[in-house]
Amino acid sequence: MDGIMEDAAHRALRYLNSLAHRSVVPEPIDMAALSKLDGPLPQGPMDPKRVLALLDEVVGPATVAMAGPRYFGFVIGGSLPTALAANWLAGAWDQNAGFYASTPGVAHLESVVLGWLNELFGFAPSTAGAFVTGATMANFTALAAARHQLLERVGWSVEANGMFGAPPITVIVGAEAHPTLFKSLGLLGLGRSRVTRVPVDSQGRIRADSLPRMEGPTILCLQAGNVNTGNFDPFDQVIPVAHEADAWVHVDGAFGLWARACAECRAISRGIELADSWATDAHKWLNVPYDSGLAFVRDGAALQAAMAITADYLPTDSPFRNPSDFTPELSRRARGVEVWAALLSLGRSGLDEMIARCCLLARRFAEALRGAGFSILNEVVLNQVLVSFGPAEMTRRVIDAVQADGTCWAGVTVWQGHTAMRISVSSWATTIHDVDRSAAAIVRIAHQQAIIRP
Repeated sequence: MDGIMEDAAHRALRYLNSLAHRSVVPEPIDMAALSKLDGPLPQGPMDPKRVLALLDEVVGPATVAMAGPRYFGFVIGGSLPTALAANWLAGAWDQNAGFYASTPGVAHLESVVLGWLNELFGFAPSTAGAFVTGATMANFTALAAARHQLLERVGWSVEANGMFGAPPITVIVGAEAHPTLFKSLGLLGLGRSRVTRVPVDSQGRIRADSLPRMEGPTILCLQAGNVNTGNFDPFDQVIPVAHEADAWVHVDGAFGLWARACAECRAISRGIELADSWATDAHKWLNVPYDSGLAFVRDGAALQAAMAITADYLPTDSPFRNPSDFTPELSRRARGVEVWAALLSLGRSGLDEMIARCCLLARRFAEALRGAGFSILNEVVLNQVLVSFGPAEMTRRVIDAVQADGTCWAGVTVWQGHTAMRISVSSWATTIHDVDRSAAAIVRIAHQQAIIRP
């Protein structure tokens, strides 16, 4: 046991230490080497050290350096060292974190973390939370609580009777709501297409003056952090209107909710605390390992009613919080461990500084690319930068070439009719040097593509 675990630690550290200077994308020779994994399952066992070596030497070089400082795709953060180490330790504990009676240590820790997060985000102390895989399941979990409460008000038990014959629920979303929200609505039987879409402004914010009249059971879904522009819906204008109509307000804050932890960014989220539920990812801007999502519901009873489970053989009787009463899963790893470790290692000031630094570096990216003559399409209010290199075909050519170059990685998007490179600065490890090096590579490649001639 000691030998293989020490070997794994050494190999992991070597990989992590390579991220600052390796290509962000795998080399063709490393991709070709993946064929070594092909073939049937062997008849007999293999030495564990050989198994680990195969994993490290064949799969490791073929990974994309998402954990590194120059990966700017999909709002993916790296892993803080303390959070990663805590993840390893939690893996060794191998706790099935469903019930306090069976896993008191991690269950207690999760309760502590949820209290910290309620305070950090400005939610009511009674707000209930759940640790899930990511924002898709966080949206699902929170919206399940909304579905429960809205249908209970009109005398329908959705947990007992399902959606067949249930009173209809109106779902209102912004025109640029994230696809994972629609997936969650589909899983809940509310329908991906049975939604009312509200127009948005030039930065993707829902237009308060275009809200439809709300009558009967209604869910209004808002956004904290438009996936393209980083901008926020006008919560302080919209939420009071929804609540006057007894609508439930849910906020998809996959990365944007973390702006609440930054004094410099907090104003953009004014009024978000008035909502009824929220979803976010810890593996984005808190920089913990995958997978780690969080759902929050102001009415904890609604969340528990939607998620609770019981059986004669389960240790459900407890004066303490049972995590499985608040999550879709019964069997679940102790995701709260690395969130606790990240928050404790950073403290309020460290988390504030990390969020603010990412936003500063996003502005530096925008200034460098704008200064080189390229168009920045969004107001850089958070950590997202949209840059156009000219016509759509040219922009795509530049993005493809940047990705192949390996200095950094950023993805393509089409937003309000414009094809653009989307740059997301989300990692604790990214420095000014990384941004300057990446921006220089992008400009160099754009020149090579003959978009701008020196």
